[in-house]
Amino acid sequence: MARDERVTLLEVHQALPDEQFQSLKFLLEGQVPAGLLLPASRPELCRILLQRFPGNSLRVTAGILRQLGRLDLIQRFKLPLEEQTPEETPCEANGDTPKVRGDPTSGHHPGRIPAAPMNNRRLTEKDLMQVAQRLGKEWQEVGILHLGLERSRLEQIQEENPSNPVLWNFEMLREWQRRERHEATASHLQSCLEHARLDPGILDFLRSLQGN
Repeated sequence: MARDERVTLLEVHQALPDEQFQSLKFLLEGQVPAGLLLPASRPELCRILLQRFPGNSLRVTAGILRQLGRLDLIQRFKLPLEEQTPEETPCEANGDTPKVRGDPTSGHHPGRIPAAPMNNRRLTEKDLMQVAQRLGKEWQEVGILHLGLERSRLEQIQEENPSNPVLWNFEMLREWQRRERHEATASHLQSCLEHARLDPGILDFLRSLQGN
């Protein structure tokens, strides 16, 4: 493995504040076992990524940084953008129902139910993480007043994820998602948060998921 790849990867990790470094590890859980990720320091995470993605660790990291909104780091370190994999199409990455090549559901076909419109799809964990990144310190107020969650549950979330406000926000949103089930859509969350005191960028982001 190239020395430059290892050095660049470590510099990228060191440029992340602790909260975003923890979020980066969280978003890697689908590709790396959580048991390896959670206790990993920055140098240890570099070693894990270099072993699991030889020659491709910077590309994988760039994909996670894009989810975290750190395009500045992608540009600063000239990271390659993550390539689309055969297992994940762009619509799957956004949480849409994928259209399989040659699948009759992609067109008008008798007896087939067309895919649900984008604004009716359930929010993905990636969507929730992007909202969580933007939520401020009044997250409990949002959870109780606007999402209808119990204060005791929010306090439990805080105890389970010490010193990581982004994960507090994320777990709160996941709790709401579990309760709402199929109704946990971008349009529904937008209506819940419409009158909350929060970053207007959150509502803009949710509107963008609806294709507005």
